[in-house]
Amino acid sequence: MRPPESLAAPAGALQRLKLRFDQNEREVAVVFFVGGFVFDLVTLGRIDSWLTIAQQAAYLAAVMAVLMHMFFQQSAPPAVTAESPRLQRWYYEYRSAAIHFALGALLSLYAIFYFKSSSLLVSFGFLAFLVALLAANESRRFKALGLHVKFALLGLSLLSFAAIVVPVLVGSIGLGVFLLSMLAGSLPLAAAAWWVRRSAPGMFAQARRQILLPSGCVLLGFLAFYLFRLIPPVPLSIPFIGVYHAVERTEQGYRLTHERPWWRFWQNGDQQFLAQPGDRIFVFFRVFSPARFADRVQMRWYWEPGGRGWLLQDTIPIDIVGGREEGFRGYGFKANYQPGRWKVQVETTDSREIGRVYFTLESVAPGPRTVETDLD
Repeated sequence: MRPPESLAAPAGALQRLKLRFDQNEREVAVVFFVGGFVFDLVTLGRIDSWLTIAQQAAYLAAVMAVLMHMFFQQSAPPAVTAESPRLQRWYYEYRSAAIHFALGALLSLYAIFYFKSSSLLVSFGFLAFLVALLAANESRRFKALGLHVKFALLGLSLLSFAAIVVPVLVGSIGLGVFLLSMLAGSLPLAAAAWWVRRSAPGMFAQARRQILLPSGCVLLGFLAFYLFRLIPPVPLSIPFIGVYHAVERTEQGYRLTHERPWWRFWQNGDQQFLAQPGDRIFVFFRVFSPARFADRVQMRWYWEPGGRGWLLQDTIPIDIVGGREEGFRGYGFKANYQPGRWKVQVETTDSREIGRVYFTLESVAPGPRTVETDLD
């Protein structure tokens, strides 16, 4: 048998670790929050993975079941004693923490999907709102708030889930598909309120305050964000976009010709474009879209003539199909241009931006040039 002092040491170390955690709880929570978000960002799979979709559905169903159970038990909390079964005691002690864990996992997932699906400049407000909710969800004070806040977070997760899954099932995006997804995302909580009205009519007024009102406010917020084109166009995303002197399709892939110096490694192609007479500007991109997805995007070319704002110069429609792991490859080019600052935005047909690239164009005299070719 091991001596008693050998058993006391680990217990003491564990106690010191717990004390250190209690003293630095906020800092530890921030580190784990940031670390978990970055880990999910790097390791998260495809947005149309049926395993990922099934996991989201399971989380949502579990959260909704527990919240409805808590809703019906508000007026008469159950008597849980030390003699109650261990599983019952565990459930009542940890159900609130489990709800916030599941909601935090879902919000983190949706924040990452939205982050990948648009330019941060366009969707910053919406993403900042999601990240703020995700951070608040980790605090004790937020977890202590009433059921109406938990149902609001559940409503946000349901709408985000539907905004991803419905376009994957339909195979396209647009206003009609978005409204259909909002309807689908609103149905579970509306059905829950209807069930309360049928099974416990005396609690329906409470259901209106705690279920319907919070979820309705979230729905109105979603519609407002969409109206101002601030909701990223999930499930589309652009993993790559760059500027080139030539783009050629071959059996091995796309040959991308550029003269970018090696030290500008952070740029994609010729974002400092030196245009000789007769040159054309090519913008090459990859759009990720789910399998069986077919839609159209628009490539919009903008020029800034020195402090007068961006002026639209051209719009090129491009049909895309989904399923390729690295994304559908497409490009457009422009032969008529002026020196100055340019940007090219890839947008959906309802003008929601998926991605953009900036470049500066300078006209130079004809002469020798050193070019390199990448294969995509």
